[in-house]
Amino acid sequence: MPMHRFLLGLTLLAHWAAPVQANTVCTLLMDAQTATVLHETGDCASRVTPASTFKLPLAVMAYDAGILTTAQAPVMAFRPGDPDWGGESWTRDTGPADWMRHSVVWYSQRITQAMGAEALTRYAQGFGYGNSDFSGDAGFDNGLERAWIASSLQISPREQAAFLRALVQDALPVAPAAMAQARSIVETRQVGDWVMHGKTGSAYPRRADRSFDYARGWGWYVGWAQRGNTTLIFVRLRQAIERSATSGGVLARDALLADWPALVAGD
Repeated sequence: MPMHRFLLGLTLLAHWAAPVQANTVCTLLMDAQTATVLHETGDCASRVTPASTFKLPLAVMAYDAGILTTAQAPVMAFRPGDPDWGGESWTRDTGPADWMRHSVVWYSQRITQAMGAEALTRYAQGFGYGNSDFSGDAGFDNGLERAWIASSLQISPREQAAFLRALVQDALPVAPAAMAQARSIVETRQVGDWVMHGKTGSAYPRRADRSFDYARGWGWYVGWAQRGNTTLIFVRLRQAIERSATSGGVLARDALLADWPALVAGD
């Protein structure tokens, strides 16, 4: 192999092996029973796009409205023209559990189109979910396709935590079964003796020319952790300062899980 190609390969390997640079915008932990904030660092008050963390309230809405019925139904088929950038898991028949696990955008869009902006707004306002704005990009009439993806719908980490607490406490203004069904399809992970129920979210801000700023991607990981009779709400929001091959949500999740033992030490 020519030396220049060997050196180029080493340079690329070093780049991809290096930790992805990002700023942790907010880390928030709350006791679900008492609403006591146990840890809060960073800017947890400013609103940004919820990205795919919106699937959590959307699942509650859809179960309550009867659009979703079980963890496996309804199954919907991929259609040409649907978003497919998520790979093979986005181009096959999908039910609610796979929708949540693989964060399938087109499945969300089928739900939002079935519900309509008026119902979405009414539910979101009842949930206290951010600004409850489903208008979409100004002048493009695309709220049902992307309001939650770097567009009009915005939420702060504190508002995320309040919504999640209401979800786990069965305190949202919907049927209890809708909340239980939504909780049942959320991905779980084990960290020590804690069971983490969480959803990632990733999105890229838009520049003035409407192009995406791929070096400044948002990454969320939000949910609740259970150990015995203790339930903690967690929210982690990060924003990248360089482009990465790994989604911001996955990076936020992995960082929060790595930090978890220190965050709950002495709990």
